[in-house]
Amino acid sequence: MQREDRGSPYIRQWSQNARWKGVERPYTMEDVIKLRGSMPIEYTLATRGAERLWKLLHTEPYVATLGALTGAQAVQQVQAGLKAIYVSGWQVAGDINSSGQTYPDQSLYPVDSVPNLVRRINNAFQRADQIDHMEGKNETYWFAPVVADAEAGFGGVLNAFELMKAMIEAGAAAVHFEDQLSSAKKCGHMGGKVLVPTGEAIQKLIAARLAADICGVPTLVVARTDANGASLLTSDIDERDHPFLTNGRTVEGFFTVRSGLESAIARATAYAPYADMIWCETSEPNLKEARRFAEGVLGAYPDKLLAYNCSPSFNWKAKLDEGAIAKFQKELGSYGYKFQFVTLAGFHSLNHGMYQLAQGYRERGMAAYSRLQESEFELERDGYRAVKHQSFVGAGYFDRVAQTIAGGDVSTTAMKGSTEEEQFEEAPTA
Repeated sequence: MQREDRGSPYIRQWSQNARWKGVERPYTMEDVIKLRGSMPIEYTLATRGAERLWKLLHTEPYVATLGALTGAQAVQQVQAGLKAIYVSGWQVAGDINSSGQTYPDQSLYPVDSVPNLVRRINNAFQRADQIDHMEGKNETYWFAPVVADAEAGFGGVLNAFELMKAMIEAGAAAVHFEDQLSSAKKCGHMGGKVLVPTGEAIQKLIAARLAADICGVPTLVVARTDANGASLLTSDIDERDHPFLTNGRTVEGFFTVRSGLESAIARATAYAPYADMIWCETSEPNLKEARRFAEGVLGAYPDKLLAYNCSPSFNWKAKLDEGAIAKFQKELGSYGYKFQFVTLAGFHSLNHGMYQLAQGYRERGMAAYSRLQESEFELERDGYRAVKHQSFVGAGYFDRVAQTIAGGDVSTTAMKGSTEEEQFEEAPTA
């Protein structure tokens, strides 16, 4: 086999497929071929997820989703009809990172933590799909595209390159990188944010794209800018940052800069050729601001996709009335914000739900849990399945595996004789 022919179908369509319109690669096909190795590896979940997400973003008014903290939460989102999943670095830091610690959103957790959650979610989808397929149910497409948070890349361009590969191996459909200094990274709604030069941020986007190209996967690269709220810069080396310098220096040696929408638009338009989607982190749910940003970016790059964080860090009712909240996402969609997400939905729903149950349990004992169970039975009519927790996690599936291995009946199957089979086949009436 000729070296230049290996894996070429993906590479050759760069110049032919509309998917790559407006995407710049400062490297060649030959560069990618040299770096791919001799054994092509298939990344089915990442590839199908990226293709599906791209199609959704171009056929739906907008794609709205929630941040998932567990595999089961992601399954519930799909069961309820959402079409994509968001994996937040904040949520991983706060609860589900591989060090087992509770951290603020400052890139303190191990770098493999987000890929691990992406993999866990895809495994949960696979089990749900296996159960449905075994039972002859085909109403639900389980493998919702996963959009994952790569923070500021956990270091330099090589760190970003390796992290992108790990995300693809875990099955991510899209990955976002922000333009903060990784070692001083903060949640976008915290103070103390330090930007890297525009050119350095672009290099990380290129690193992410190169990683995806080497893997042969059309992963969406999402560029996030924190320039709207960041007032510090590591270096004045990049002339594109000069209009926003304020001539101050900090005790750490950082340059002070003027934050705001003008700076965010300047950075976003610089990132646009190297990204599929652009996200500007904001401090409040402000449609006028969102529209100005969209006009600034789409005026230069009319085909570029935009993302918007409908953040739990906003006090929504303090900023908008109920009518404005109800139409907020539809308005955003009309401006070009095709991916909209509530980053910390999993964290808040998990904590709120357990606190509410625990409070009721303390006051009313099993009556509180029974009420939760009754609510679950009521939700069954809408497609909720987790009330039958044994079958939900695959007990029936593994019964079938055991029967297949034995070539017939098995006396040790789990579901036959279970309380779920006896008491949950028909929900009790009030």
